[in-house]
Amino acid sequence: MASEDITKLAESLAKTKVGGGQLSFKGQSLKLNTAEDAEEVIKQIEEFDGLEALRLEGNTVGVEAAKVIAKALEKKSELKRCHWSDMFTGRLRSEIPPALISLGDALITAGAQLVELDLSDNAFGPDGVRGFEALLKSPACYTLQELKLNNCGMGIGGGKILAAALKEGHRKSSAQGKPLALKIFVAGRNRLENDGATALAEAFGIIGTLEEVHMPQNGINHPGITALAQAFAINPLLKVINLNDNTFTEKGAVAMAETLKALRQIEVINFGDCLVRSKGAVAIADAVKEGLHKLKELNLSFCEIKRDAALTVAEAIEDKTELEKLDLNGNCLGEEGCEQLQEILEGFSMATVLGSLSDDEGEEEEDDEEEEEEDEEEEEEEEEEQQQLKERGQGEQESLTPTKIIDSQDSTPVPSPPVDVATFLAFPSPEKLLRLGPKCSLLIAQQTDTSDVEKVVTTLLRISSVFKDEAPVKTAVHETTDALMRKAFTSATFNSDAFITSLLIHMGLLKSEEKIKAVPSLYGILMTLNHMVQQDYFPKSLAPVLSAFVTKPNRALDSCSFARHMLLQTLHQL
Repeated sequence: MASEDITKLAESLAKTKVGGGQLSFKGQSLKLNTAEDAEEVIKQIEEFDGLEALRLEGNTVGVEAAKVIAKALEKKSELKRCHWSDMFTGRLRSEIPPALISLGDALITAGAQLVELDLSDNAFGPDGVRGFEALLKSPACYTLQELKLNNCGMGIGGGKILAAALKEGHRKSSAQGKPLALKIFVAGRNRLENDGATALAEAFGIIGTLEEVHMPQNGINHPGITALAQAFAINPLLKVINLNDNTFTEKGAVAMAETLKALRQIEVINFGDCLVRSKGAVAIADAVKEGLHKLKELNLSFCEIKRDAALTVAEAIEDKTELEKLDLNGNCLGEEGCEQLQEILEGFSMATVLGSLSDDEGEEEEDDEEEEEEDEEEEEEEEEEQQQLKERGQGEQESLTPTKIIDSQDSTPVPSPPVDVATFLAFPSPEKLLRLGPKCSLLIAQQTDTSDVEKVVTTLLRISSVFKDEAPVKTAVHETTDALMRKAFTSATFNSDAFITSLLIHMGLLKSEEKIKAVPSLYGILMTLNHMVQQDYFPKSLAPVLSAFVTKPNRALDSCSFARHMLLQTLHQL
């Protein structure tokens, strides 16, 4: 680092805010790439006695810098709050998981007991969740009360990983007699959709201590909303529900309304831009009227609510003395409806709680109402069709239990066709591998000519392509891989060097004169290799070759940063 850079960093650190157990580097735009770059930050951390909160927002931390900062944190057992939002600006997504793993491991080593973890505005995607998965399951998070993951691009996959980690953390902490008692959960703008929301709903139902849930802009439709509603019903301390900019429709709104009837502590309801429509609004109004005496804010803006339903909502708040804001802007009241709404609230001496109606869409005609009902029916039919497709494995994957196909004429159950090795290798899926039975590893090894390197590579790639973190599938993949590769590597005629060369070509990590199409995803083969290289049959001479190519920059590897990191870590330890 140049001397002028060190001077600049020192000046920036001189502005560091210290007080109340908090050390803050917030918004200093520090570019911490190497261990040398982070020296001054480390010094501040090491010299801070009784560190309870560390703010790193608005900086950019690389893998190497994260490692040395983590080392400094290993002695900070009193750390309770990690404000680590927006701290990977300009970083590759592949850099974030290993950085998070280093920091998380340090907190576990320190014996910290976190109260708040904020990783918002870090675009780490699904793989990034793997970076702090172990932390969430560890004793460091048994005391966690606030988890903030806004705008992280987790997606459905990340949502499922997060949900599983929360459930495991709750199970383990409960076994210690102190169950995880999460109070605040924030995960807006993460593309969780129905499946991610449903997975999290299951975790919420187990935890049962939530007070605030913020999940706006996640592409959740009524199946996901209904799952969340059911989970919220068994979180009696809920005060704030923010699901802004998702899609309830009537089904979701009615399910949520039923839940609201069971909750007594609700203060803020934000269902703005959620398409609850008129029937949904009436259902919510009924729930408000029956209870919710602590309600302070109700947002049903931009929900395609018509005049009569909006007036029903207004009448429902008559005795809500704590109410500070009612937002019905952007609906379909018309000029007369807006006036009637204001008159009703004036009659309750509550006119001041009504927000602006400047974006009212005007009253709809009867034809428009009929179209709305038709649109809603079509939307729900489409959602049901999509759900059915998922349940059928999208027409390609088969159920783990034999599916009964009902003939339209005689309704006689027809069992699924049997699966053999050739069928699995032609169209691999986790279900087919499991349906091969307990002898699947032996069968595949027996039917593969291990004197042919290309056949061994192709078979290995087919097996690894179905890898999943779920125990039965993971075990089946590992056992089948072991049987195949043990047979190959112990054969006197098998060429190990030719094998690794061919494998790297098929993975797209090595160029070939022949036109060979690379596998579409490297996740499965990377995770399988992580297992393979640890086995006694794997030639240790191949480890440096594999490490060299997996280390090189490659777009396909960047999209599987967690699996890549795991393999490199294992190879380094060999």
